[in-house]
Amino acid sequence: MIRSMTGFGRCDTELGGREITVEIKSVNHRYFEFSCRTPRDYSFIDDKLKSFVGSRVSRGKIDMFVTIGAAEDTPAEVTVNHQLVSGYISAMKEISDTYGIENDVTVCSLSRFPEVYTVHKAEEDEEKITADVLCAAQTALDSFVAMREAEGEKMKADILSRASGILDIVGEIEERSPQTVKEYEQRLLDRINQTLEGMSVEIDEQRILTEVAVFADKVAVAEETVRLRSHLEQLEKFLEYDEPVGRKIDFIIQEMNREANTIGSKVQDAVLAHKVVDIKSEIEKIREQVQNIE
Repeated sequence: MIRSMTGFGRCDTELGGREITVEIKSVNHRYFEFSCRTPRDYSFIDDKLKSFVGSRVSRGKIDMFVTIGAAEDTPAEVTVNHQLVSGYISAMKEISDTYGIENDVTVCSLSRFPEVYTVHKAEEDEEKITADVLCAAQTALDSFVAMREAEGEKMKADILSRASGILDIVGEIEERSPQTVKEYEQRLLDRINQTLEGMSVEIDEQRILTEVAVFADKVAVAEETVRLRSHLEQLEKFLEYDEPVGRKIDFIIQEMNREANTIGSKVQDAVLAHKVVDIKSEIEKIREQVQNIE
């Protein structure tokens, strides 16, 4: 199934007495690039989350944000750095005595100074926390992938519609191309007749046939249209694959554009030239869509 490289998923849940939030979003990127922001004390989860997401996502710049609340029954011990507090009090008394300023120190004001208190949390079960976060990440990732797939279906429909339009134009080119040779032959005969008008000179039909044959070979686009049809057939097959195909389709688009350019360089007919422009325009629109396919 075709997937877009842009997506979003989120999960807010409570597991093990903790409030856990996992948010994941992505944008286009040539490769898989993963960035995870977890609370400082839980960085041990980062690598596991990267492997977890990487098992289901192959391309895109992925950003994941994780918040983990404290467990309701997690004991914590708060201690006072008495040596530091004593130092603060002495320093404030010195300021008061030196400058004649009222020393209005209070417990509340002392508490605002850094490192007065130290919080010691009980050692947590890393395996349990990891399991809970991965559980929440599973829900967020499911939503994220579903959004990518929904966007991918829309892109697939658009690409197939444009590919069908290109096939129609290719058919018109194949139908029109032989006619341009006949028109060239007629123009050539008309010019010769005008030039030889009133002169008793016979027309060298073999020379004319040779000239027309050279022109026909010069403007022949049958090989290019056959290859273009083949590329379009491959494109449709890739769109049905149940695996990431963005890079493969990107290559096919380059080949399609190459054939269109070759056809454009060969045709010497205004009608066909306009049709080639139409093909290249549709190929470019497909290419823009393909840039967002995983």
